[in-house]
Amino acid sequence: MREDNITVRLAGLDDLAFISHKELSQGTILQKIRQGEIFLLLVNDQLAGSLWVGFLWDLVPFVDLIYINAAYQKRGLSHILLGSVEDHLREQGYDVLYSSSQMDEPLPQAWHRHVGFTECGVINGMNDGGIGEVFFRKTL
Repeated sequence: MREDNITVRLAGLDDLAFISHKELSQGTILQKIRQGEIFLLLVNDQLAGSLWVGFLWDLVPFVDLIYINAAYQKRGLSHILLGSVEDHLREQGYDVLYSSSQMDEPLPQAWHRHVGFTECGVINGMNDGGIGEVFFRKTL
């Protein structure tokens, strides 16, 4: 895959039809779009994934969600998407990014470590079934 076929950009209102989240209302998604918190990954102008950023305490950037469509997985595209978001956050003056995954999710944890995050803590029992959440930190 040639890199010039890959684009990362902020989601716009025209992208609403492509963006969904089972736990968020359309109003919340619209707000995240307006605040510049949803990044889209396109391959040959086709939506291949997204990364959603939130802010802890309205100050600290946090990866809320990263998703790569199954047809595009295992191609290094998550690295490109994450790298673009990191560049954007650095330009905005941020120097750290946080993320997390459930304790029973070894593959997402391995991905976090692979892309440069380091484990920085655990909150036990915060998910269904009492499953804990592992938190990761990355210096930008």
